[in-house]
Amino acid sequence: MSVLPNIVLVGFMGTGKSSAGRVLAERLGMTFIDMDEEIVRREGCSIPDIFRDRGEAAFRALERALVVELAGQTGLVISTGGGIVLNPDNLRDFAVGGRVFCLKAKPETILARVAQDTNRPLLQGEDRLAKISDLLARRQLLYDAIPEQVDTEGHRPADTAEAILARLR
Repeated sequence: MSVLPNIVLVGFMGTGKSSAGRVLAERLGMTFIDMDEEIVRREGCSIPDIFRDRGEAAFRALERALVVELAGQTGLVISTGGGIVLNPDNLRDFAVGGRVFCLKAKPETILARVAQDTNRPLLQGEDRLAKISDLLARRQLLYDAIPEQVDTEGHRPADTAEAILARLR
């Protein structure tokens, strides 16, 4: 088992957590975990299906249980779901055994990055930019409270990974 502390990537959907996380894990020789993908794998259904059939609270409970599990491990690069900040225990647990970075981007950039993604239950329906802007505004203070901020605006995943690596050195 590795003794490297975890690197946890937090931020709104479409800020590049999964893309940069994969690059970061590869460069550091660490294991990459995308929490949303892990929940889908374990539950055998999509996140929109979980939201539809069991509700957001059930999804957040699955997410919380996975946080507890992953925070007890080491040597991971973890990409969280955008709503991980809704429960302060999640960030507190992750900070105990790792470094937490918040990735950020403008609403227009986020929309461009998630435009073709149908796996976003909170963005269903019309005027996705307004939904992104509203949801981001409601969570902004939670994201801003994370000390390590990384702007992904105009950056490729490799650039974002490099910015995080520079802070780790």
